[in-house]
Amino acid sequence: MEMTQERSKINQKYKWDLNSIYSSDEEWQRSFENINKSLEGFKAYEGRVCETEKTLLELLELLEKVMREFGKVISYAKLSSDEDKRDQTNQSMLTKARSLSSALGGVTSFIEPEIQKISIEELETLLESGEEISHYDHYLREIIRVKDHVRSAEIESLLAEMGEIFSTPNEVYGLLMNADMSFPKVKNEDGKMIEIGQVNFTKFMRNKNENFRKDVYQKYYGELGKFRNTIAAMLKNNVIADVRISKAHNYQSARSAAMDGGNIPTDVYDMLIDTIRNNLDVLHRHIELKRKSQQKNKLNMWDLYVPIAQGESPNVEYKQAIEYIVSSVEPLGQKYKMALENGIESNWIDVYENKGKYSGAYSGGTYDTKPFILMNYQNDIQSMFTMAHELGHSMHSKLTNESQSYIYSGYEIFVAEVASIFNEALLTNYLLETIKDESFRLHVLDEAIERFRSTLFRQTMFADFEHQIHTVVENGGALVPDNLDKIYRGLKEEFYKPVKMDDYIQREWMRIPHFYYNYYVYQYATGLSAAMALSKGVLSKENGALKKYISFLESGSSAHPLELLEKAGVDLKSKTPIENAIEVYGKYISEMELIIN
Repeated sequence: MEMTQERSKINQKYKWDLNSIYSSDEEWQRSFENINKSLEGFKAYEGRVCETEKTLLELLELLEKVMREFGKVISYAKLSSDEDKRDQTNQSMLTKARSLSSALGGVTSFIEPEIQKISIEELETLLESGEEISHYDHYLREIIRVKDHVRSAEIESLLAEMGEIFSTPNEVYGLLMNADMSFPKVKNEDGKMIEIGQVNFTKFMRNKNENFRKDVYQKYYGELGKFRNTIAAMLKNNVIADVRISKAHNYQSARSAAMDGGNIPTDVYDMLIDTIRNNLDVLHRHIELKRKSQQKNKLNMWDLYVPIAQGESPNVEYKQAIEYIVSSVEPLGQKYKMALENGIESNWIDVYENKGKYSGAYSGGTYDTKPFILMNYQNDIQSMFTMAHELGHSMHSKLTNESQSYIYSGYEIFVAEVASIFNEALLTNYLLETIKDESFRLHVLDEAIERFRSTLFRQTMFADFEHQIHTVVENGGALVPDNLDKIYRGLKEEFYKPVKMDDYIQREWMRIPHFYYNYYVYQYATGLSAAMALSKGVLSKENGALKKYISFLESGSSAHPLELLEKAGVDLKSKTPIENAIEVYGKYISEMELIIN
């Protein structure tokens, strides 16, 4: 029987290096306690935040010192927890870190309301009073920009302290899906029993054997269905939290609140959904191509992930994938390439799946640590592209942290997804230009159009679902399981019209963790659109394109996301980048159509 390994069986060179943050849990505990003691220091500034330039600078320096250390505390706890969700010691650390986060939010909640009491004229005078304070220009203006959505210090303190409770649905969902839930086993073509899991489900859906796919599909969603009421309750309460927090901050909707952090108009969201809906024929062409390649009258939902490229998907070992990825970033210059290579060699990546490990992939870390990447590498093309994606995030963080002070080191997800998908585009270009093996090239092309489907169209469908369920709650409706199934099924029928529907697929909303991230998913689609435009400029050696893109990666949060992207060369207030990305998708489909026909 093939089983997922215990973490202890995996070679250390394939694990991330958390000792570079803290040498031991005991050192983490000392740091935790120091932060706890330092919280008292903020009380001395309450009521006098903007008393003088000196007072404000002292407070901002204290805030930075505490937040930088807390960043290491929460990062170490989160990364340790994700190594094995069954480990109670690490889960306890994460719980303590989250409690500390709420406490920190509570004791610092007076800062923004006090800054917002000063007028623009007073702010201008303050900013002109010295070079040190002028560095905080954009930071302070951002605080004042959202002053209508900040409540009194007492209310903000209460909301901050409630943060741990508000995040409970997401935390419980993660524990259920990654630690407590066990999925059935299925028999493969060799007669061996294999466990279905969060990580390998999609891989199994790409298997050429239809009976095997159908078995996996039905057993996986059948098992999810047993927890239908539980997961629906978690999602419902997560949405309720989003809605109530947005109301507490005087926003018209949860969406307005989520997007206002990056000063992004909600029109961008609606424009994305409308543009994608108006171009579903391109997605349907892709589905028709899949149908032809499988020689079926109509596809079932368990057929949707099967590669169009004939034959087994190439096996891409981790070492080979790294070589491809490093070579693919040459258009970004030797400095970028060497930094990427050095990062990989210094254990940024936790490579392979192990029992209890958090599913999926992400890039983490904080200002005072190296980047860290969680992978569940599966030795296939899809995993290679996922790794390129996460390395794009990590390099973005590295370049930002090296170029910006702490105050501007954090960047919005809206721009983060541009950096990651940009690296996917570079990898696609490199492989199609250099690989001679025709079968491998076809699988790369197939992966490219699959990523357009899943990132541009599927994530937009998710965004539509997310907005609809928030709207239900905002209009006083109930998010019972039947309602969630109905909304999701309606979208699935529209977006995947050529595919035969069944009752299992309407449960797919139950397996999407991003629905707990509060209007997150639309940024994958906008990110892809921007990344395709910017990578085209760099690959074609357009004058100034590379310099502007590197500058974008170094900018952090020193300006609003739309402004940063406009400086880099793309306007996401316009639907043109989205339409151009759809056009590239269509061209790739046309290439595949020629091959299939």
